[in-house]
Amino acid sequence: MTGFVIKTTGPDYTVRSTEGDFVCKIKGNFRIKGIKSTNPITVGDVVDFDPSQGYITALHDRRNYIVRKPTNLSKQLHIIAANVDLCLLVVTIKNPETATTFIDRFLATSEAYHVPTTIVFNKTDLLTEDELEYLEALEYLYRNIGYNTIRTSALSGDGIEEIKQLLPGKFTLLSGNSGVGKSTILNKIIPAANARTASISESHHKGMHTTTFSEMYEIESDSYLIDTPGIKGFGMFDMDKDEISHFFPEIFKIGQECRFSNCTHTHEPGCAVLKALDEHYISQSRYKSYLSIREDATESKYR
Repeated sequence: MTGFVIKTTGPDYTVRSTEGDFVCKIKGNFRIKGIKSTNPITVGDVVDFDPSQGYITALHDRRNYIVRKPTNLSKQLHIIAANVDLCLLVVTIKNPETATTFIDRFLATSEAYHVPTTIVFNKTDLLTEDELEYLEALEYLYRNIGYNTIRTSALSGDGIEEIKQLLPGKFTLLSGNSGVGKSTILNKIIPAANARTASISESHHKGMHTTTFSEMYEIESDSYLIDTPGIKGFGMFDMDKDEISHFFPEIFKIGQECRFSNCTHTHEPGCAVLKALDEHYISQSRYKSYLSIREDATESKYR
């Protein structure tokens, strides 16, 4: 029987098929057979399974997937979700503040694994005039690169309808740091989800985890929203450092004009990217993120 994984909790995988939902496990040898990840099966995976035995027997080829750093010391990647049509990256200007390096790492990862991403700026009702100006600058930056952005206030419901218009016919991943309001947005879109929410840690101004496993919620028959645990860090996996510029669209485009085809955009004469950076056609924050990921790849932190 074939179905797709809608929930992962430890060793258990809930698989949805035309015959209903089944809780399955995987055998030990399945964990290591050609899959270099801490979790061989993830939400969104299409699998074959034996309902009488309760075991997943085969994993179908993935169209794409999104990965992050593992939470332990393992150098293997951790797959957040597979076969995703759209990613909603939820970020906040404050309470907690989402670092632009995190945004850029996530966007580079989604570019690498071919997942279209919309940036959702949440909690915009909390912002001062100065903070709104900063928000406008970020919106301008990312829209110019080619990313869609949406402003929301999950508490008031502002922007939720705009999000809903993106969802029909898609498997959509809802992701971001802890505390940015993913669960509140999920509850606004699917009230029956009843996802847990929590306040911000006053001592560190960071979010506390409320989602501890990935789960897919049905919006309608062909539309699902995937809720994931809050993510603290992102690394680029299985990627040569000289490929990283391919996943920064503005750097890749301008890089075609460099004097040398193998330009690293760090020091070379005739580098069009460094010239564009000096002339403010490429933002300093994006370039710093690019250098940071190159450094990680050089040191093999996430490989």
